[in-house]
Amino acid sequence: MIVFRYRLLAMALTRRIIPCLDLKDGRVVKGTHFIDLRDAGDPVELAQRYNDQGADEVVFLDITASKENRGTMLEVIGRAADQLFLPLTVGGGIRSDEDIQQLLRAGADKVSVNTSAVLDPSLIARGASRFGTQCIVLAEDVRRNYRENPDAIPVSLPDGSSCWYEVVIYGGSKPTGIDAVTWAIEAEEKGAGEILLTSMETDGTKMGFDIPITRAISEAVGIPVVASGGVGMLEHFYEGFAYGKADACLAASVFHYGQYTVRQVKEYLANRGIPVRL
Repeated sequence: MIVFRYRLLAMALTRRIIPCLDLKDGRVVKGTHFIDLRDAGDPVELAQRYNDQGADEVVFLDITASKENRGTMLEVIGRAADQLFLPLTVGGGIRSDEDIQQLLRAGADKVSVNTSAVLDPSLIARGASRFGTQCIVLAEDVRRNYRENPDAIPVSLPDGSSCWYEVVIYGGSKPTGIDAVTWAIEAEEKGAGEILLTSMETDGTKMGFDIPITRAISEAVGIPVVASGGVGMLEHFYEGFAYGKADACLAASVFHYGQYTVRQVKEYLANRGIPVRL
């Protein structure tokens, strides 16, 4: 019994490394803020590579996210589910209970909702009720806002100043006036099982995660937080875990173009005392 409990504790404390693949018309693409997209390969082949390297999960993000190409996306998910032995999260264009059901039936383990959840927060609650909280991920895109907002939760920045973080939707193009920390707390209360947090301040910069908001949300909720946006070097993964208190770190281009393997990242983290599955 003692050994069993130790194993459960070890699993709970292990930090995850998650490659993210942006998909357009069934192919992996990479750009900055979805601009100047380049073809980066077949999603299932890339995901299999990450599976072999020891990735803990893979995220497929359908950036075209239209009903017209939903069939292509379902086919990709089906192939991935047949060939991979790691959890698969799918996001992009999920607007209804039926969309969630389609993706889960195709083979996804989790679905992430973003703009649709902001426009209709009950989507989180309905999804969690029908399919389980473990299936529902809130993808939260945020941006710093320095305007006074007495209803927002202030976040301290490294230079000694403070701001609040605003939720943005439609790929970061539309501000909502919603406080990011408050929204994360609300999403947890509605049944989200995980937060996938992307800061528009750091996304695509390769300067590291936005540590202040990652830490603020990680400390505010009791569900796992996945840090996303800004990885450019091994140190950034460590910072996401050690300073941002994230449960998982997500990255894309550093993996797609061979800068690092998942194994290299995990060995680096293990050498610095971060518990990972090797």
